[in-house]
Amino acid sequence: MPQFSHQHLLGIRGLDRNDVEAIFETAEQFKEVINRPIRKVPSLRDITVANLFFENSTRTRLSFELAEKRLSADVVNFSSASSSVKKGETLADTVRNILAMKVDMVVMRHPHPGAAHYLAEKIDVPIINAGDGTHEHPTQALLDCFTLRERLGTLEGKKVCIFGDIRHSRVALSNVRCLQLLGAEVMVCGPVPLIPRHFGSLGVKVEHHMDAALEWCDVANVLRIQLERQGSEVPFFPSLEEYHAQFGLTSERLERLSSAPLILHPGPMNRGVEIASELADRGDSIILEQVENGVAVRMAVLYLLAGRLGGSED
Repeated sequence: MPQFSHQHLLGIRGLDRNDVEAIFETAEQFKEVINRPIRKVPSLRDITVANLFFENSTRTRLSFELAEKRLSADVVNFSSASSSVKKGETLADTVRNILAMKVDMVVMRHPHPGAAHYLAEKIDVPIINAGDGTHEHPTQALLDCFTLRERLGTLEGKKVCIFGDIRHSRVALSNVRCLQLLGAEVMVCGPVPLIPRHFGSLGVKVEHHMDAALEWCDVANVLRIQLERQGSEVPFFPSLEEYHAQFGLTSERLERLSSAPLILHPGPMNRGVEIASELADRGDSIILEQVENGVAVRMAVLYLLAGRLGGSED
């Protein structure tokens, strides 16, 4: 069994390449499982996993829940909209009450950066960060890199550009760290107000011209414009139409290139804003492969962390 050296998965920061390789090796095995006629294994039988989502989610929550059920875990779903959090209960108290019901692992999404790290200091069961504010989303980065490596064979020396709303994304930072760990060159591209200044200190290239970035990259990872997070009286760009004209990924832009990049998108997509609708469905888009691989990668993370409980089976 591959070895993962951490009790929790709180972010990509702190992982080494061996940790990532352990996840990928395990995910390859589980991808075979989920493509069998019988898609369940007893690896997490008698393990109870609580999915704590303090923020709305569709794809990530469904992906984790499916991964847990494919591993035969018992699953408890928690939504803050119908919980005592609305009555003033603290995060730590909420989780302690859930753990008192003999929960073995926690998957958590929270709107506040650092929430998963805070919780890890309070409780002693494995925690998987399913997204904390605009900070990190480690399993998304892992599934993106796993998908790219399947297609490209290696990420060593590959040029990956992350386009769009870098400032409000929890995917961007995790992707930068995971891509660099695997040897890729990374660029970020978007309007000046949507790229935080500190990204230039992360060892990434910064570009504000879409066509130049597309000509440079082997892979275009297109992020959603997160209007719900921007919440500013001063807009970050004049209009969605203007954004699409300057930074939207379109067929016309790709036709001008010497070779078209692979296209990723973590979803949900704003078709006609950051990406033209027809591009999401064309052959060099690997968006649906990301979705399939998300289940396998999350199965791998759950399995490896459950192995540290001493209660998982082969």
